[in-house]
Amino acid sequence: MDQGVQDWADVDRFMLRRYLAWLDSQGYVKASVARRLSQLRSFGRFLVREDHVPTNPFSAVSSPKVPKHLPQPLSVSETVALLSVPDSTTAQGLRDRAILEVLYSGGLRVSELVGLNLSNIDWQRKELRAWGKGAKERIVLLGRPAMLALQAYTEQGRPDLVRRMTSNALFLNRSGGRLTTRSVMSLLKKYSRLAGLEKRVTPHTLRHTFATHLLDGGADLRSVQELLGHARLSTTQVYTHVSQSRAREVYLHSHPLARDKDGAAD
Repeated sequence: MDQGVQDWADVDRFMLRRYLAWLDSQGYVKASVARRLSQLRSFGRFLVREDHVPTNPFSAVSSPKVPKHLPQPLSVSETVALLSVPDSTTAQGLRDRAILEVLYSGGLRVSELVGLNLSNIDWQRKELRAWGKGAKERIVLLGRPAMLALQAYTEQGRPDLVRRMTSNALFLNRSGGRLTTRSVMSLLKKYSRLAGLEKRVTPHTLRHTFATHLLDGGADLRSVQELLGHARLSTTQVYTHVSQSRAREVYLHSHPLARDKDGAAD
């Protein structure tokens, strides 16, 4: 679009707003518009750094608020199907089963998972010490199936993967090094396909499923916030997907006039 700009001083908020309106008219979604503005601001910082302008001319307007799109959580049956796929007769299968169980049981971020060391497991308390965002340590609780999968992997699977005896990493690749985030994402893609799931499954899908199943089971928001390691409750609120069946169950149980005289749902 031609705005007749001859000098960087000609760039003002009115011109930028016209540019945003033009992007909107061209069908750009908010995420794309925000990305364009981010690129312009980066260029503006370069201009300031090179003394071409005194201030960043592209900071005159704020980026559009991009809606958060959470992954669709798995149902309980889909989760069970996914967890059952890895071949527990092989070292890699034992590792992968433990990874899936820990992600779902503990609601870990994938960065927290790959950063785990053997020393981070508390077998007695059924806990993990993980490092979340901002390098903050947090305690992750695990259920019995996850602990059993971890035990099977550390006792039977991990010894076959160890190539460097000095490695303290919990989850190892075939070369004996620490497993990467990309590798975990790849194995989830593989197992979701083998389980016959049509949904796109990522590590964050299992984290979202963890939170959703807790909320559907009646957990309060504050407890879920603590279990997810969120600093603010507002961050946890985006996980408050409650299934229609759960909402109906709560309504029928709680509302005094929701049932007829015989106690059946109206």
